[in-house]
Amino acid sequence: MSKILIRGARVLGGDPQDVLIDGGTIAAVGTGLTAGDATVVEAAGQILLPGLVDLHTHLREPGREDSETVLTGTRAAAVGGFTAVHAMANTFPVADTAGVVEQVWRLGREHGYCDVQPVGAVTVGLEGKQLAELGAMHDSAAGVMVFSDDGKCVDDAVIMRRALEYVKAFGGVVAQHAQEPRLTEGAQMNEGVVSAELGLGGWPAVAEESIIARDVLLAAHVGSRIHICHLSTAGSVEIVRWAKSKGWDVTAEVTPHHLLLTDELVRSYDPVYKVNPPLRTEADVLALREALADGTIDCVATDHAPHPHEDKDCEWAAAAMGMVGLETALSVVQHTMVDSGLLDWAQVADRMSFRPARIGRLAGHGRPVSEGEPANLTLVDAAYRGEVDPAGFASRSRNTPYRGRELPGRVTHTWLRGRATVVDGKLV
Repeated sequence: MSKILIRGARVLGGDPQDVLIDGGTIAAVGTGLTAGDATVVEAAGQILLPGLVDLHTHLREPGREDSETVLTGTRAAAVGGFTAVHAMANTFPVADTAGVVEQVWRLGREHGYCDVQPVGAVTVGLEGKQLAELGAMHDSAAGVMVFSDDGKCVDDAVIMRRALEYVKAFGGVVAQHAQEPRLTEGAQMNEGVVSAELGLGGWPAVAEESIIARDVLLAAHVGSRIHICHLSTAGSVEIVRWAKSKGWDVTAEVTPHHLLLTDELVRSYDPVYKVNPPLRTEADVLALREALADGTIDCVATDHAPHPHEDKDCEWAAAAMGMVGLETALSVVQHTMVDSGLLDWAQVADRMSFRPARIGRLAGHGRPVSEGEPANLTLVDAAYRGEVDPAGFASRSRNTPYRGRELPGRVTHTWLRGRATVVDGKLV
């Protein structure tokens, strides 16, 4: 592997520096570094970040390769600046055994665009009735540390308690999709003024908040780790803030789309805006931004949820829930958090690399940009402005809510252990 000299990059948004990569490692960081036989990348003041880490990605393989595959999903991740993703368990078959998680893990290693860390199911078949093979998945080659029935809520309190007790033994974490199922039967969008005016079944905030309240109490009782997936309401923020004030081991994520979009968009009846949890109100969006800024919400996770054209291009009630997000996540975070002054680039690195890697116990990622560290890096042209065109996506699916919207920032280069996966904004 050849040497690479990144010249004049603003590391974490600081003053311009040079970064020398030798093999899979950062060999030196400083000013006036010499190139020698290295390939030179003229960064010209672009932002250099540690490779992004996503705690919440749906790669769909095995079983729904019409939506996405490990190959296409990891290519999309690399374009978005990610060097590691956590692949959720709601595949067909469900990733509830050591065999399935190892299959996903090995596919990630074979394709090589980013590291793929499988998430194991909490319950067999995501049915919420019987614990899955948590220990066997952890002990497998995949080394699973995060367990989630995402797409469904672990609504049985006894099952959730047992899962928290089980993963405590090896330092794992249960990532909860907080949705009380009986409160959301027939729900189509956020419950509020807009749902009442449109006549669509409402999805109340309390359906999320009640589960979060229960689970932080259970985690505290057990002394285990709980992570809240795609937190979406102001009330949820307050519960997590309270739990953290108690010193409990609670973490939470927010998606880019919940930082930007509101339920007012549903007035178009465009199913591209149909997502789980649903788009909430402007007040919720502002509360989520504030919570991400002050650290109550630990990280940004994409909840990249690809679907084939026919599952979204239909009437609202029949449409699948979800949005693709890997290729636009950093741009949305720049727009909502950096350009607004709520976060600086060092804090973006914290929320999109350091913390998610720490929550997932992911070795080799979320590391400082300094000598001796793995060369998992992302170079961002923050001055770029451009319209989102899903026709150019690396993902197999195109269900983005940002089609035609101007967003800032563009990932120009991504390196996975010193090997370029994206150069000048294009896959290599």
